Amino acid sequence: MADKVRVLIVDDVSETRENVRKLLQFETDIEVVGTARSGKEAVQLTFDIKPDVVLMDINMPDMDGITATEAIRQRDQVAQIVILSVQGDPNYMRRAMLAGARDFLTKPPMADELISAIRRAGQMAHSTRAKNVQVEASPVASAINPKASFSGLSDGKVIVVYSPKGGAGTTTLAVNLSVTLHNDETRVILIDAKLQYGDVAVFLNEQGKNTILDLTSRADELDAEVVESVVIKHAASGMRVLAAPARPEQAEQVSSDQFVKLVKYLRQNYAYVVIDTSSALEDVTLAALDNADIVILVVTQDIPAIKNCRLFLDLMDTIGTPRERICFVMNKYDKRISITPEKVGDNLKQLVVGVIPLDERVVIPSVNRGVPFMIDNKSQPSSKAIFSLAEVVRKQIEKTAQ
Repeated sequence: MADKVRVLIVDDVSETRENVRKLLQFETDIEVVGTARSGKEAVQLTFDIKPDVVLMDINMPDMDGITATEAIRQRDQVAQIVILSVQGDPNYMRRAMLAGARDFLTKPPMADELISAIRRAGQMAHSTRAKNVQVEASPVASAINPKASFSGLSDGKVIVVYSPKGGAGTTTLAVNLSVTLHNDETRVILIDAKLQYGDVAVFLNEQGKNTILDLTSRADELDAEVVESVVIKHAASGMRVLAAPARPEQAEQVSSDQFVKLVKYLRQNYAYVVIDTSSALEDVTLAALDNADIVILVVTQDIPAIKNCRLFLDLMDTIGTPRERICFVMNKYDKRISITPEKVGDNLKQLVVGVIPLDERVVIPSVNRGVPFMIDNKSQPSSKAIFSLAEVVRKQIEKTAQ
């Protein structure tokens, strides 16, 4: 990063503050700009000195770290909070993330782990600050959507397909929705952002030698010729596909900053950029969600999936993402199960706008053959449901752009 990551250390134990400060002083790209002894002091200092990253202890006497995190994030969308706690309880982690924390580390963190977390958070802070400047400088972007960093740059729209629980069928939806949206006038590119175990290429029976790595590694020098030489041209539909890395360990080679630059370029050249994402809120998934015009949130008829969707919607509310940007979809709907879309929508206070029926006789053979059912089974209930979802997405994009 060209600019140093400015860090505020918050802990009520002076020895801990000093130890962390000494550890960070050897990193040339990190600068400690202040320390705070309490949550209240942390909130005030954040507004005064505007750090990129706040290292926040949870257990403090006057205001705990989670409350302070929430107070900061309500007024400052740039500063990224990294929680440090002696408590490794998942409940603490969940509360911290819902409050708006960027990361959660258990005390005492390993030096490399802490420094990596600070750098990731700093990168996000710098990116967010740059986007805010860009939006403020563009009256067109501000009029369309002040939250979206890509808005106003082109007519292309970013559609992220996401579920907070694995097995919900996001890849099936992403592939078949992309096929439906693509035509000569509205060109589509489908990005497989499940970087470790992405299956988009398999779903399309494609085995291109190039992957997303071939473009993110050149994120600062992209042009139409380079992109066209890397993407897969899906013969049956005509859409373009950007495959996940060939091996799981290569996923870490794609940074969120590179990914954002890539999506920014692609949306200037395609009407729709559809992104299939992993369930874990990793850096690239967070970047995709942060820059989506529409998020297709996928739920199934099981309690863990519904619970996770509730947590995700709470998180979106906490960070200020408008509910209008979310298309809530129930996949694999089975009428024999008493959990209906209406009940789920009422319970989560988010209308289910799309219902894809359970259709194993169509979907499973489609996946195994590598031929999307929207190509050769258009008369089936699942296909009709995808057609309806595509129309909902189009209308919701038009509505949010007004």
